Parts: sequence; structure tokens; C-alpha cells
Amino acid sequence: MRRKVRIVLLAVIVLVVISSLGVWSFWFRGNKAPMFHTVPLKRGDLVATISATGTVEPEVVVDVGAQVSGLISTFGKDKYGKVIDYGSVVNVGTVLANIDDSLYTAAVNTAKAQLQQAEANKIGADANVLQMKAKLLQAQQDWGRAQKLGPSDALAQSAYDQYKANYEVAKANVASAEAAVEQAKAAVAQAKANLTTAQINLNYCTIKSPVKGVIIDRRVNIGQTVVSSLSASSLFLIAKDLKRIQIWVSVNEADIGNISKDQPVEFTVDALPNQVFQGRVGKIRLNATMTQNVVTYTVEINTKNDDGKLLPYLTANAQFMIGRRQGVLLIPNAALRWSPRPKQITPEFRQTPRVHAGSPSRESSGVSDTIATPQAHGIIWGEQGKFVRPVRVKIGLTDGTFTEVEGDDLTEGMRVVIGEATQETAAIPSAERSPFTPQVGRGLRQGQTGSGSPGGER
Repeated sequence: MRRKVRIVLLAVIVLVVISSLGVWSFWFRGNKAPMFHTVPLKRGDLVATISATGTVEPEVVVDVGAQVSGLISTFGKDKYGKVIDYGSVVNVGTVLANIDDSLYTAAVNTAKAQLQQAEANKIGADANVLQMKAKLLQAQQDWGRAQKLGPSDALAQSAYDQYKANYEVAKANVASAEAAVEQAKAAVAQAKANLTTAQINLNYCTIKSPVKGVIIDRRVNIGQTVVSSLSASSLFLIAKDLKRIQIWVSVNEADIGNISKDQPVEFTVDALPNQVFQGRVGKIRLNATMTQNVVTYTVEINTKNDDGKLLPYLTANAQFMIGRRQGVLLIPNAALRWSPRPKQITPEFRQTPRVHAGSPSRESSGVSDTIATPQAHGIIWGEQGKFVRPVRVKIGLTDGTFTEVEGDDLTEGMRVVIGEATQETAAIPSAERSPFTPQVGRGLRQGQTGSGSPGGER
């Protein structure tokens, strides 16, 4: 009997304990009030930039080609006596390569022979003119005597006519000889031109550098045949001055309006990730390109490369400086995006429909129209006991993470809401929470964020 009583008492005790735990758990969950995730307003420096990606390009590049066809027989030597190759330093007139000149030498010799022949023909034509002039003089004298005698018993009519004809033929022969001289002169000129052409082609067999610079590309090897047709074949690529470098970056059409000449730019290259280089905008090219309905403009950035660290065609990540602020009030961008529920707002601001921060045409309930702002303004929420109150601010520059704000009601150290968290998440020490990780709480709705800031959170 006693054993049964003990069992019944034990069962009652167990039921009471379970019931107590359930009631406590229900009460705890039901009274878990949301806590606002806040950060203090702090002063700091802010730099607004536009990001773009491009490539490192030599400021001036000269493409040296072959103007005649032939076999590459030898390479020249650079200023240090080494065979021309990638990275060779060359001066104006440095021999880069030689093309086999056998055919072109033969062509020059042929042209020289043709010129000699043309000059000899001219000498013969000049002599023929003198001969024709002598015959003309004789015919002229005979015709003069015939004219004095006239047709008579001393000079037959046929003889008279013959002297006259001889005189006319002699004049024509002189004119013909003089024309032959002009023809011989033209032949000499043509032969000289052919010799000049042959000599130029022979000179083209020796390929020389037109500028002082560094060879960044050698596109031929000894024994390779180059063929010159309508356009010169490319053999060497020479950077005129690698101490002056350009960065060619593509800038989206939405950002190009913020780019101007001489604008400061910072950029890095993947090869030297820990070094930041400085430059300035040199030119904005107007020939935009469209890729998948995205319009971009090429912007040239000028920079110095005295130490030679920037190599041609490296990938560069550029930051165009469009604004800089010092000692201004900064808030995380999450503070401008977060919006409370109506019951979380201080009662005096629940009278009339409100305008959502950052969007002047977007209405929601809970805040007076007096805090509606144009697009250059916004609303942030300050903690006020169990509620939040709206604070009108003027929005300045942003770097994508923090935004400059101004307002009559703003003070340094004032805590603004960037999200909300439950008691459980709020109990986690701030040192263990990343300020850039969204804090998901009971009241977090779509479009809200719990991003923190270096200023601390609660």
C-alpha cells in the first residue's frame, strides 16, 4: 500500500515539474521582446570612388614590319651588344633583323646595267643630233646656191628641186635626232628610278628601329619567311618609353559623367597587390562600345613608371576619386535601408502616412509627412526607449559601405538603428559578431538588414 502511495506521489511530482517547465518556456518565448541593433554616429574620413578594371598599356607602341618579302637570315644586336630579343633596349637606327638580300642585290645590279645602257643611248642620241645638224648645214648651203642660179641652162629643174628636198629632209632629221635625245633622257631617268627602287628594296632587307625604346614582342625567328603584300607584316613591337605608362579602363555609361580630365586615380595590379599606384585621367575616348546592351567608354589614365614595376598588359583595378570628406558624420548604409514596423515607432509619429526613407514617392504608414524628403535626403531611426523615432538627414557621399549624413538633430555618438535582434542575439558579445554580417531577428523583414559598423552595436 505504501509503495503505491509513493508511486502516485512521484508521478504527481513529475507532472508538476513538467508543467512548470512548459509554463516557464511559454512565458519566456512569448515575452522575448525585440531589441534594436544600433550603432553610434561617429566622425571620420570618407572617400567616394568609382571602380573600373583595365589593362596596363605602353604610352606609345610602334609596330615594326617588313616592307619586302624574304627569309629572315640574322638578328641585329642591341645597345649592349646582345642579340635582339624580348626586352632588348634599342636606339633609333639599331638593326633589328636582316632579310636575305640575294634577289634584291641582283635587282640593283640589273638596274645599274640598265642605267648605263640608257646613258650610253643618250650619248649616241646627242652625237646623232650633231651629225644631223652638220648635214643640215651642207644641205642649206647647196640650197642657197641653187636659189642663186635658179632653173636655167646651168642648173636643170630636176637638180633645183633635189637641192630643195635635201634641205627639207635635213631639217626634219635634226628635229628627229633632237626628239631621240629627249627619249634617251627619259630612258635615263626611268633607269635611275628603277635603280632607286631596287636600292630601296635592298635597304629594306635591313630592318632598323625607327624609335628609341624597348622591344616588348618579337614575332619572327631566324629562317622564317616573311611575306609583304598589301600591308607590312609585323615583326617587332617596340614600346617607345616604358617609364610613362597608361591604364586603359572601361567605365560604365552610368559613371562616365563623374569622370573628368586630370581627375586623380588610384590603382593596383594583381602582380603587386600590396602596392597602390597613383595616376590621373588623361583622355576619355568617345568611341563607346556596347556589350550585351551595356555601354562603356575607354578612359586613359596616365602614370609614371620610373622604377619599371608596371609591366605592359597587366590587369589593373582602378579607383576614380570623385569626392573626399574629412571629419564628417558617418553611418552604415544599412541605417538608411532599415524601416521599422508601425508599433515600433514612437506614438507621436504614428499619426499620418509616412514616406519611406530614400524614396520620396514611396508611402507607408507610421510617420508624419513632415519628415518626407527629396531624393537627396533620407530618414534614419534613433532609439527612444522601447521605440524608435525618425530623424531627417541630408545624404552626402557614400563609399558603398558608409554614407555621409548631415542634420540638425544629429549629434556625434547618437545611436541609430540598423536592424533588430532578439535578446538571445543581443546577448552575444559584440566582439564575437561581425559588423558586416546580417543579424537575423524576429522582427527582421524582407528588404531590411542588420549590418553593423565599426562604431559598435547594441
